[in-house]
Amino acid sequence: MNPHEPELHLLMLKSNSGDEAAYRTLLQKLSGLFRRFFRQKLYGRDDAAAEDLVQETLLAIHLNRRRYDPGRPFTAWVYAIARYKLMDHFRRKPAGREFVPVDDVVGLFSEETADQTDFGRDIEVLLAQLPEKQGSAIQLVKLDHLSIREASVKLSISEADVKVSIHRGLKKLMSLVSKEKSS
Repeated sequence: MNPHEPELHLLMLKSNSGDEAAYRTLLQKLSGLFRRFFRQKLYGRDDAAAEDLVQETLLAIHLNRRRYDPGRPFTAWVYAIARYKLMDHFRRKPAGREFVPVDDVVGLFSEETADQTDFGRDIEVLLAQLPEKQGSAIQLVKLDHLSIREASVKLSISEADVKVSIHRGLKKLMSLVSKEKSS
């Protein structure tokens, strides 16, 4: 287990339970880790871009914090978000593009390697880009294997609304994946 996981996981759980002090501490600790990570990936040449990436990553975590599954490693979840933010940065700046191995995260949390959970992290990142109702409906029915009726009860919406949300969400996901492939 990586050294930051227990502390950061606990802070995230407390944060999602409404503990504002824990949330401030979590963001401060993540800021330092992300700052070091992004500066390393940008070879120390663009401190302003590194700082922008820190802020973008923290914002993404803030906006999606309720989607974090406490049964999964927290550092893997935030690492996936940071990795996607870094890839987005390089896509926005094609003229200055250099090959940077984004999976090399020595010094961030732990030595991550591709494994079965990478698929789950990718799905989480994609679902986070959908409206909450669509993402939740897809998560419950397609990934957690609940029935339409069970998802309807859990989301407090009609069964028809669950079906429409899944349909629209899957359509949006296909569009997002198509954009990724054409980039």
